[in-house]
Order: sequence, then structure tokens, then C-alpha cells
Amino acid sequence: MALSAVSRGTGRVPGRARARGRTRPRSRVPDRRTAAIGAVALASAGGVAAGELARVWRRGRAPLPTETDDVLGAGAIATRQAVEVAVAGYQATPRRESALLNLLTSFTVTFGAVRASTGLIRVRGKAGPFRNLRVGERHIHHFVPGIVLSFIAGGISVVSRDEDLDAWLAVPFGAGMALTLDESALLLELEDVYWTPEGVVSVQIALSTVAALASLALALRVLRRGEERVLAAGDGASSR
Repeated sequence: MALSAVSRGTGRVPGRARARGRTRPRSRVPDRRTAAIGAVALASAGGVAAGELARVWRRGRAPLPTETDDVLGAGAIATRQAVEVAVAGYQATPRRESALLNLLTSFTVTFGAVRASTGLIRVRGKAGPFRNLRVGERHIHHFVPGIVLSFIAGGISVVSRDEDLDAWLAVPFGAGMALTLDESALLLELEDVYWTPEGVVSVQIALSTVAALASLALALRVLRRGEERVLAAGDGASSR
């Protein structure tokens, strides 16, 4: 009943606001909390890329900023070489790690695109080919295709048990996660709170997910390097 009321575009469950007896006051605390979570997400997702670019610039063929007057040209060379390193590293990465990276990338890109498109739809009524979808009187929120997309990708992965396929299925799965978590506040409140102070919970959850996935990807990479050193040394010791 509650979700049906939301899907019909009423914006709230009948009687729910009255049952609360008061309107929630606006607070700046969620804004600060969201900014902090966003900073962590940005540091987690962007720190690796920035660090790798600096490392490639220092060790690669591009002249250092202190060695040239054309800093922009040197930066372009370092960036192209960093992309080459990323492509080569991705190709050499085990499938499970590449699947996690695909999941992180798909989730982050989809979340950003959805937030941008919903903002444009709110202001202009549409964002390119995208606009509010209605079937009769029902407003179809984007968590619906998100859940369907994740279910399909996850189901195919379980049935196929193919690690090569999992790396590609991580892309629609991550996109479905982003579409769903972007409206997690609606699912928690059972009200259309997307553009209200309560709706910031969706942003917090999505940014926390980005930070968690990025941290997990980095941690796995560090642990794999540790395994290569420690376990290889252990094999050598056991062979003696």
C-alpha cells in the first residue's frame, strides 16, 4: 500500500505525516556529514588515480615540472602513459579483481549520471532522452529498473559460474546498485523524499558504498602483493 501510494506520485503515504505529529526540522548536520562522506569517497576513489599519475610522471618519460617550461605538455604525456599503465595492468589483473574494479566504476559513473539527470529533469522536465516515466497514473522510480538490472546480472552470474563473464556482469550489476541506492531514502521512509533533507540519506549511502568499494579494491591489491612476497618466500623455505 505504501509503495503503491508513492508510485502513484502522491509523494507520501496518506496520514503518515499527520501520525508523526510534526514536520522534521531542517538541519545542517546532514550536509556536513554528507560532505565528510563525500570527501572520503573522493579520496578513496581518486587517491589511487592521482597517486599513480604522480608515480608515472616521476618514473616515466615525461619531464618533471621542474625540468620543463611546458608543464601542460608534460602532464599530457604523463597522463597518456598512465592510461597505458592502467590498460596493461587491467589486462594482467585476475578476473575477480577486475570484476570489483568494473563494479566500482559502473556504480560511480551511474550514480553521478543519475544525480545529474534527475536534477535536470526537476528543472527542465527532461534530461536528453530521459524524463519522468509514468505508466498510467504510476510514477516508476528508477530503483525499479535498478533492482531488475541487479537481479538479472546476479542471476546470470550464479547460473553461469563463469569468472570471465562475471567481470562483464559486474557492469550492469553496479549500475543496478547505483539506481537502487540512489533512492534508498525513499525505500527507508516509504515516502518520496528524494529532494528533501531526509533524502540526503541516499547520497550518504551511495557515497559510503563508493568509498567502501574503492577501499576494498585497494586493500585486495595490497594483499595480493603481500601474498606474492610472503607466500613465495614460504614456498622457497618449505622446498629447502
